[in-house]
Amino acid sequence: MIDMSNDSHLFRTREQLDAEGWRLEGNVFRKEDGGRLRECLPLYEAKMVHQFDHRWATYDGGRARELTLAEKQDPNCAVLPRYWVDAREVYQRTPISLRWLMGWRDICRSTDERTFIGGIVPRAGVGHKFQLMISATTDRSAAVLLGSWCSLVCDFTVRQKTGGTDLSYFTMKQVAFLPPSAYTESDFSFIVPRVVELLYTAWDLQPFAQDCGWDGPPFRWDEERRFLLRAELDAAFFHLYLPSTPDGWWKPARGEAGAPVNERADQLAALTKHFPTPRDAVDYVLETFPIVKRKDVRRYGGYRTKHVILDVYDAMQAARVAGRPYRTRLDPPPADPRCRHPPREAAP
Repeated sequence: MIDMSNDSHLFRTREQLDAEGWRLEGNVFRKEDGGRLRECLPLYEAKMVHQFDHRWATYDGGRARELTLAEKQDPNCAVLPRYWVDAREVYQRTPISLRWLMGWRDICRSTDERTFIGGIVPRAGVGHKFQLMISATTDRSAAVLLGSWCSLVCDFTVRQKTGGTDLSYFTMKQVAFLPPSAYTESDFSFIVPRVVELLYTAWDLQPFAQDCGWDGPPFRWDEERRFLLRAELDAAFFHLYLPSTPDGWWKPARGEAGAPVNERADQLAALTKHFPTPRDAVDYVLETFPIVKRKDVRRYGGYRTKHVILDVYDAMQAARVAGRPYRTRLDPPPADPRCRHPPREAAP
């Protein structure tokens, strides 16, 4: 949307806006001008966004820092950028119907803890190092796509295509993403509530939640609960990317509609040749994230992320073989009203 070099003449600092009589509300500057309300929107940089977290970092005293846990648990807390831009510039560069923006970090490495860092931010200015994808729809399909972006199996496929430090549009077009037709109605019902609860933790993303069919206050930020939500999503996407039968790998019949998942995902097709079952492939993929493993071992004494995902994966497979739905280990279940903050009027 905005080039951080060529468009720098559009940038306004907080000191400049304060001196001109603008007032800061959340992270948006507003000012009455001739009876009209003008706005300057925050300019999000890639470093400010992470997976399922549009409030990863904020500028404080001219330097970026990660938000504290207490700040993340405050649904009224909004990150502050380094610069602001006139809202008219943003509106001229994005479709008028959009109320939020979806994209990913341009800078990455296949040796980082996670390579593909995608997220959703409120409609605002966005620097060019956070690449944008304008979805053809602003409904739950975008939520499912974002959920797949943040999954470990999708990250694995991206690593097969990433050779340097740049995740450009050219590279993204080579990555195997499942189309909406690959998801059943039960898949949508499972994925969307978890994605919404993980993303909708502050009031500024209320438009996204509403577009996904969810009304009401944001969800509380609970680290342990978020870990389990992500583990269930990871297990579900492993099943979607690496479909199986009780006897092993799933082989699509010729001409079966939407069937050639393995053939389409060429980065994953090789796994069918080297592992006897999809579960063995899942085990292998999880071992290709050494930094995730190292952090788990240091904190928990073992590779907790892998163990929990495999436990959920096995429970999902057992449920499917038995012909019954998978029972979530979350209590209350995902996107339950008991997990939400009080309404805005009742908030302190």
